[in-house]
Amino acid sequence: MDLPRSFTIRESSHRLLNPITPEKLATFGRAIGLRTDMSVLDLCCGKGEMLSTWARDHGTTGTGVDISTVFLSAARERAAELAVANRVTFVHGDASTYVSTEQVDVAACIGATWIGRGVTGTVALLARALRPGGLMLIGEPFWRAEPPDKEAIPTHHAQANYETLPGLVRLFGSLGYDLVEMVLADEDSWDRYRAAQWFNIRNWLDANPDDELAAELRDELTQAPLDYIHHERHLLGWGVFALKKR
Repeated sequence: MDLPRSFTIRESSHRLLNPITPEKLATFGRAIGLRTDMSVLDLCCGKGEMLSTWARDHGTTGTGVDISTVFLSAARERAAELAVANRVTFVHGDASTYVSTEQVDVAACIGATWIGRGVTGTVALLARALRPGGLMLIGEPFWRAEPPDKEAIPTHHAQANYETLPGLVRLFGSLGYDLVEMVLADEDSWDRYRAAQWFNIRNWLDANPDDELAAELRDELTQAPLDYIHHERHLLGWGVFALKKR
């Protein structure tokens, strides 16, 4: 049980596996009022940057769950680097089926709502672990304007059924949650995330020209920058949203 190798190649230089910056993540942690007595569950935690930096900056404890052995290894190294390995735990497993043994103060899924087949299902997964009055964090893309013609955008976006930002906020409300905080990516943070992926792929191709994945990743590097410039940079938003049950 692991992620495809192409995914870990693409994300090899990233600490945060989404278009939020470390500065915005730090701002968000302060904005939601994290404290030393608070516990955090992060489903699809990636390299554990959120859990480890919040443990360092706010003294929180946390558990991260991810399917990638490569990412979890990086997460444990980062926790040790930041001297918070005694405050965070990382579990290898399927986040969609993970059951927390204790209720937590903050339950998060940042940029991986496919574990619940969308926002609605992911909210239900997180609610199982959240104590009454706790905070739920959802990271999710959204269209910055009305959705464009799906025939004119790449298939992986056309099939995703993203909401607009107002539509996403209405969806949270229909599920019984108030939106109480948010931090949004901008074009510059998107650039830093996407362009770094191209650099990672090119570096890997230069070092591994005969690998069985080389042709696939060569095709991706040829097409991905064009898709990004045409369809993502100005059309696709992304944010982390803090929700409280009504």
